[in-house]
Amino acid sequence: MRNPLHCNSFICKGLAKSSVNSYTLKTLREKYGRGGGLEVMMTFRFKLTAVLLLAATPALSQQSAAPASTVLHAARILDVAAGKVLSPGEVLVTGNRIVEAGTQVTHPAGAKVIDLGDTTLMPGLIDAHVHLFLHPGAEDLQTVEESVPQRTLIAATQAKADLMAGFTAERDMGTEGAHCADVAVRNAINSGLISGPRMRVSCNAIDILGGHEDANHFNPEQHVLSNADYANNATEIVAVMREQHKGGADFTKIYETGPDHLVGQTFTTPYQYTEAELSVAVAEAHRTGSRVGVHCTGEPGAHFAAEAGVASIDHADFLSPETMKLMHEKQIYAVPTFAIIEYFAAHAASPAAAAHENAMQAFHAAEFKKQMAAGVPFAVGSDVGPFPHGTQAREYELMVEYGMSPAETLRSGLINGAKLLDWADSIGQLKPHFFADIIAVPGNPLTDIKVLEHPSFVMKNGEVILKN
Repeated sequence: MRNPLHCNSFICKGLAKSSVNSYTLKTLREKYGRGGGLEVMMTFRFKLTAVLLLAATPALSQQSAAPASTVLHAARILDVAAGKVLSPGEVLVTGNRIVEAGTQVTHPAGAKVIDLGDTTLMPGLIDAHVHLFLHPGAEDLQTVEESVPQRTLIAATQAKADLMAGFTAERDMGTEGAHCADVAVRNAINSGLISGPRMRVSCNAIDILGGHEDANHFNPEQHVLSNADYANNATEIVAVMREQHKGGADFTKIYETGPDHLVGQTFTTPYQYTEAELSVAVAEAHRTGSRVGVHCTGEPGAHFAAEAGVASIDHADFLSPETMKLMHEKQIYAVPTFAIIEYFAAHAASPAAAAHENAMQAFHAAEFKKQMAAGVPFAVGSDVGPFPHGTQAREYELMVEYGMSPAETLRSGLINGAKLLDWADSIGQLKPHFFADIIAVPGNPLTDIKVLEHPSFVMKNGEVILKN
């Protein structure tokens, strides 16, 4: 006779690892081993089947349950690609995805309706240049005085602040000495342990010995660590990139220039890596389906980076005509980061320091107009961290203040930002099948970009995060 404990049913297979099933099988084996007739065996078999069916019922019912639907209704809705605001605005969300968006959508039976009143529905904001592991204060001392666990806990709170401010996706441009702790923050967000935006993370940035982010102004005998990972040639760059990829990095950040000098209207900055070295880095990134973004403020480093084919040139204070042409042709994004300089000027230690920061900002704003005229594509990144997290909507405002239209600024921030973060088909627009990352702002962002500072509603991945 076939052993009554043998089970090939889908129920047994599906619950083979459950504690109830394992305990029941163990008990029956013990009893069956001591003998017993067919009647006993069939009784045990019936009881086992009943237990397994009871255990399977919740799992089976969960599999068959349809995801809940929500209809968001507001006075207006933003079409980012077209640069238009339509009225009224509705979005149908089922689970974590957008099903419909427009002036009117289907209202399924049983769907929850959230009326957001006199607001504009729009995609969640994107910041392509953040530092979760920095906060206002002396950047160089944070890595010395604060442990990595402490900085990681601070980063978690700052991720939440950004999300509550309507930023549902971000690119973390280096942990400034915390190595791959940003991977832990990203993973904790993804698993639901903490609140925060969707994250692309880079671990530490890569820098040369004595480079832009090295601890150059400390007593060398104290051996203060760099805020970046050292790589002095192409071979070392690849080795560091592979170590970071193993640690969970989504992309690579490289310091290409610094320190910067502005004398009159002449901007200079030394480069750190040659075009050949950057090309090796870009090739290594492509090998793993990744990208390279560079901290790069001027020439010739910017031209080297553009020739190498990096994904973005962040800061981009000064770009030559040749570099701008390359960036237009290759669709390499400039990420201006105006907000950080404004903050530094407002919080400078002396009037002379404030004047210097203001001069740098004025120079960059003038160059920004040249870059727009040359067709350079842009993404929006604030460099938040040295100034308070959750306030970086100011970057969108400054790009408008310095000459870009609100519609183009929003396209740069949302559509180009999504492309730069490799989520072009998932975020940045209110379209079917995109993630339900949605905010509502008072007023019309196309006529007053400052409304981005005050989202009254935030949804990420179909979950309501904020509703005022």
